[in-house]
Amino acid sequence: MHASPHLHLLCGKIAAGKSTLAAKLSIQPETVMISEDAWLKSLFADEMTTGADYVRFSGRLKAAMEPHVLALLAKGISVVLDFPANTRSQRGWLKHLSDETGVPHVLHYLDASDELCLQRLRARNAKGGHAFAVTDAQFWQFTKYFDPPSPEEGFNVVRHEQRPDAAE
Repeated sequence: MHASPHLHLLCGKIAAGKSTLAAKLSIQPETVMISEDAWLKSLFADEMTTGADYVRFSGRLKAAMEPHVLALLAKGISVVLDFPANTRSQRGWLKHLSDETGVPHVLHYLDASDELCLQRLRARNAKGGHAFAVTDAQFWQFTKYFDPPSPEEGFNVVRHEQRPDAAE
């Protein structure tokens, strides 16, 4: 007998540590991780050059993934969705997945300063290996839309305070 499935969601600015936490969460038994960055890179990397491109292709990916995620949850498999839950709109879609299946969710909020995220972003870019290299300008472009979760949204939030000395 296994534990009941959960849907794990991630909220945090670029380079706050969402993918690192997603990987840690996904090592639990009967748990799969689905990474937006990995799928977007595989399917659309050559076509994504602007923020508007990201929004368009992310929407297409969500539409394609939704039945798959719902099926996994319905089969009792926990899912870690490494998709940003950084705006009310993004979180609305993610919460819909939980509501549709009745599977409990956890919204992991990685609370990190802009300075820490930029420091991690620059280190990540220098190291390579991430699906996308994000510039400082792109960080600011996306960060201006970042909206932390609020209680009235109805999420089960677990806050992870990120500090400079913490591992990414």
